[in-house]
Amino acid sequence: MKPTARVLDPQGPFLQTWNKIFVISCLISVSVDSLFFYAPAIDGDNNCLYLDDKLDKTASILRSLTDIFYLLRMVFQFRTGFTASSSRVFGHGVLVDNTFEIAKRYLATYFLIDFLAVLPLPQVFVLVVRPHLKGSEVMTEKNILTLIVICQYVPRLIRIIPLYIQITRSAGTVMDTAWPGAAFNLLVYILASHVLGALWYILAIQREDTCWREACNDQDGCDLASLYCGSTVFGNNTFLQDACPTDGDADIDPIFGIYLPVLQNVSQSTGFLEKLFYCFWWGLQNLCSYGQNLKTSTYIWENLFAVFVSTSGLVLFALLIGNVQTYLQSASGHIEEMRVKRRDTQQWMAHRLIPEDIKERILRHDQYKWQETQGVDEEDLIINLPKDLRRDVKRHLCLSLLMRVPMFENLDDQLLDAMCDRLKPILYTEGSCIIREGAPVNEMLFIMRGTLESMTTDGGRMGFFNSNVLKSGDFCGEELLTWALDPTSGSNLPSSTRTVKTLSEVEGFSLRADHLRFVATQYRRLHSKQLRHTFRFYSQQWRTWGACFIQAAWHRYCRKKMEDSLYEKERRFQAAIVSDGSSSRSLGAALYAAHFACNMVRVLRRNAARKARLLERVPSRLLQKPAEPNFFAEEE
Repeated sequence: MKPTARVLDPQGPFLQTWNKIFVISCLISVSVDSLFFYAPAIDGDNNCLYLDDKLDKTASILRSLTDIFYLLRMVFQFRTGFTASSSRVFGHGVLVDNTFEIAKRYLATYFLIDFLAVLPLPQVFVLVVRPHLKGSEVMTEKNILTLIVICQYVPRLIRIIPLYIQITRSAGTVMDTAWPGAAFNLLVYILASHVLGALWYILAIQREDTCWREACNDQDGCDLASLYCGSTVFGNNTFLQDACPTDGDADIDPIFGIYLPVLQNVSQSTGFLEKLFYCFWWGLQNLCSYGQNLKTSTYIWENLFAVFVSTSGLVLFALLIGNVQTYLQSASGHIEEMRVKRRDTQQWMAHRLIPEDIKERILRHDQYKWQETQGVDEEDLIINLPKDLRRDVKRHLCLSLLMRVPMFENLDDQLLDAMCDRLKPILYTEGSCIIREGAPVNEMLFIMRGTLESMTTDGGRMGFFNSNVLKSGDFCGEELLTWALDPTSGSNLPSSTRTVKTLSEVEGFSLRADHLRFVATQYRRLHSKQLRHTFRFYSQQWRTWGACFIQAAWHRYCRKKMEDSLYEKERRFQAAIVSDGSSSRSLGAALYAAHFACNMVRVLRRNAARKARLLERVPSRLLQKPAEPNFFAEEE
């Protein structure tokens, strides 16, 4: 059922593309949320904590931009049809396009999750609530903001997983090609490293805050408000450096454990990029090593975080390697198949002691076929398509080639479609012999690219040889067309009158004998007189026969003309003798007549020998006229 204009098809190309964009935007939004974790920092001179206002506002703006995709997703969900489960007994199912039913289904499934994921709580805290907070209240807001961001990770991740499954079910993969697919999985791994590094940073700040609070409670006269920069309460916090030292060099720090590198290197830095890349490298390094290098203290939450790092690294690395391997195998599958096939071919040729020249031809053919098709079996790919789609693909591939053959350029579309559907792509390397003279012809070849040599000796007669060059747009195997058009011809295939060899790599299409006969019997258009005349004009067999016929006629004309010339000279000689008279011949006339008679005898002897040679050659020049089908046999 086709959806209405107001309802989107979940399997349509628009939503398929949009879902992929939304998955990527969700991953980016999760990484943007991690920027809030970098806002807290330590003032090393005054031993107090503060928040980076500029970073918080920048993260809020970026989060608002990514939330636009969530809002668009919610709008599309109210307009996306669904397939009723009761209609999936047969076929694809019935698409429900009732907007009320769609909204009811969405409100009962993923609406609450999407609503919780898109709530702008971090933006509200940073841009609305925080300007009214002072002193220690600011750091309380820090804890609340961190908790909100972590809690909103749950609905956002929950929404990504089913959407990812939906995309892979309908489209197979998130990305259509191998390398973008591998890059997408690598992007997921990198963003996970970024989020993990940000969590490591905020937990380190939180651990030092906890240590300071405990030390302040044990110190007489210490006010907790003095631990936060900007507070009205002033206190001397130098004791914190001794109570919570960050300059230890022990193998395992008993207070800060795995958080010590953050406090030593970037917790007091005002450069955001320094903190970002340092923590990102820590996350990437520990994801790849499954957290094996982490040396924790006895702090419970620290150990739980280390377990989380190790488990996440194991799962994400397994998914990354598995998915990237799948994508790369799909990209290099044909290459590996070609390599294995080439290896097996070489082993077989060595086992069977194939001569070197034949080995070279076999390898050259495999290489040429790989370059042209990249390992794809075009015929198997096309034959599995529906009939109308296969016809359109075949028409796209073969119609221009058929139209370049002059004998087919005036055929109607129905007949051209029938011929295109039965053409088969074929490749030949240089030096291949396509057919030999006298062998059965089982297919016609239409040349798309390359050159061939077509030659004949008229059945092996001595002193006869004819050769032609076939190029793009030509064809060979025309004996098969005569056989197919003749309704009285039997099942035996005709014999080839020519030998055809390739002069270069040849690419074209072949039409088998049974397919050609089927087309000829189904479409009487092939029996038209215009097509027969066109066929004779472009057929190498008919053109060779015509050339030999003209050549023999020319020799007959030259022989007749010579005979007429000799007869005329003889007649003039006899007339001259009669006019002079036998009684009054002079001595000069007698000598002239004798000399002329000797020359004439010599010429007649030479002409007689030449005539004998001509008579011997003429039968070899006269080829047998090509067979012509009797189109009226069915009517008799």
